[in-house]
Amino acid sequence: MIAEPSQFAFSFAHRPALGGEDFLVAPSNRDAVAWIDSWRGWSHPVSVIHGPAGCGKTHLGHVFLAATDGVKVESATLAESEPETLTAHTAVLLEGADHPLNSEAERRFFHLYNLAVESGCRLLLTARTPPVRWPIALADLASRVRAVPVIEILPPDESLVGAVLIKQFSDRQIRVDDAVVAFLVARMERSFEMALRVAAALDAAALAEKRRITLPLAARILERMTTGGA
Repeated sequence: MIAEPSQFAFSFAHRPALGGEDFLVAPSNRDAVAWIDSWRGWSHPVSVIHGPAGCGKTHLGHVFLAATDGVKVESATLAESEPETLTAHTAVLLEGADHPLNSEAERRFFHLYNLAVESGCRLLLTARTPPVRWPIALADLASRVRAVPVIEILPPDESLVGAVLIKQFSDRQIRVDDAVVAFLVARMERSFEMALRVAAALDAAALAEKRRITLPLAARILERMTTGGA
C-alpha cells in the first residue's frame, strides 16, 4: 500500500528533477530553488550553489539540467572536457567545483568560464564550500569565480528529512507510521543521503523478516547502521 499523507510532507512544494523524481522545497534550499527557477534572468551567466554533503546539491543540479536542457561535467573529468562543446548548449552544470584540480583542469575551467560569459551560456558551479575557499592556483580563475553570485544551501532540518523519508517509503509502496518517521529523524544523520540509505535498509529488513516497519525494527536497523554493522 502506498504511504498515506504525512505531517512531514504537507509544507513542502515539489520541483521535477531528472529521472522523474521530485525535489522538496524548504527554507534550507528555497533561495537556491528560486535562483534555478530564474535562470533565464541571471545577472551573470556564471553562479555558484554550495552547501554541505547531503544537502541536495546534486538533486537540485538535476532540476537545473531538466529546466535548461543542459549538460553536466564533473571536476574529475574537467581536464578531458571540451569547453567549446559544452558551452554550445544552453547551460552547463559543473559538479564538485571546489575539488583540487591539476593545471590542465584549471586551464579548461578558466576557458569554460570565459566562453560562458561570452556566449551567455548558463554555467552553474556546485561545491561544498564557497569560492573563497576553493584551492585554485590560477589567479585569474580564482578572482573570477569569487566575483559571481553565490547561493548557499543549508543542511536539511528534521521536517525536510522526514518528508524525504516519507517519499522514499511511498515510492517503495510502504506504509510507515508518523511515529516511526519521527523516531528516525530525531536520531539519524540529517542528510538526504542518509534518508535514502535508511529507507532502503528498512525496506530490505521488512521484506526479509516479512513484517511491517515498526519502532523496534527501526531502532534495530538504525543502531546497526550507525555502529557500522550495515
